[in-house]
Amino acid sequence: MTAENVRWGILATGGIAAAFTADLVDLPDAEVVAVASRTEASAKAFADRFGIERAYGDWAALAEDADIDVVYIATPHSAHRAAAGLCLTAGRNVLCEKAFTLNAHEAGELVALARERGSFLMEAMWMYCNPLVRRLKALIDDGAIGEVRSVQADFGLAGPFPPSHRLRDPAQGGGSLLDLGVYPVSFAQLLLGEPADVAARATLSDEGVDLQTGALLSFDSGALASVHCSIVGGTATSASVTGSQGRIDIPYGFFFPDRFVLHRDGRDPEEFTADPADGPRNSLRHEASEVMRALRAGETESPLVPLDGTLAVMRTLDAIRDRIGVRYPGEAVTPA
Repeated sequence: MTAENVRWGILATGGIAAAFTADLVDLPDAEVVAVASRTEASAKAFADRFGIERAYGDWAALAEDADIDVVYIATPHSAHRAAAGLCLTAGRNVLCEKAFTLNAHEAGELVALARERGSFLMEAMWMYCNPLVRRLKALIDDGAIGEVRSVQADFGLAGPFPPSHRLRDPAQGGGSLLDLGVYPVSFAQLLLGEPADVAARATLSDEGVDLQTGALLSFDSGALASVHCSIVGGTATSASVTGSQGRIDIPYGFFFPDRFVLHRDGRDPEEFTADPADGPRNSLRHEASEVMRALRAGETESPLVPLDGTLAVMRTLDAIRDRIGVRYPGEAVTPA
């Protein structure tokens, strides 16, 4: 790192890479110095778009660039293990998109590699870094609604997505669960930890990926979480947390909320809204800022998005896939 800036490399050039980079270049202490894609033409076009100095036509060149402090991995999740592993092996710090990997086995390999090398690694679960989500969790941790009894969350897109689309392609980890279901599962586990038991049902496509999935997560505390995801129907994309002394409702966009309502027994509802100073509700700047804060502090993982929490979410996603019968080509181990 320079005295002023944290230097970023961007690996992949799709839509989420563009959204993240657009937010990153607006941060005064961030500098995007390089980008890589599988083709030089794609990397150069992305570099020209964002004014990035170096464009690489292969991932290894980016990983070996010693002027990069941290690499943002924005490939489909089927390539996360390979891309993040390449960067960690080369000594780079890594922010990797979610779902973190295809399965918990791959996630464990990345975490072990990062810890062995003393490198920073974090899942890009931007929801956990959102100021209003952090406020919600703080209220719940402080007992605002008593003991959490249940969590409900959903995320669905109307589509339709043709069989050729990434979301329908088993080779790219397609289906609703890893792309969308990771949000309601992560939300539930942010508040309740790892479930003790998982039940699930799904509608599968002809290609063998889940078009929609519903899961019931059971926790040792007695709490339950009902989560749903879909690529065949646009859902409310809302969440609700019910406790022994009240409830919190989050309307559309629970993972990047602009407001939520706290209902406490015997009191009028209280509405909490996002601070305009925090930027647009869909901003990815908060996770970028957390990465840079951690790097400057010499931390190898973020307390907001701890690696053990990421591994726990991946185990739950594996368990759901086991229940619904989805397995991806080339997986080294069967989900458990």
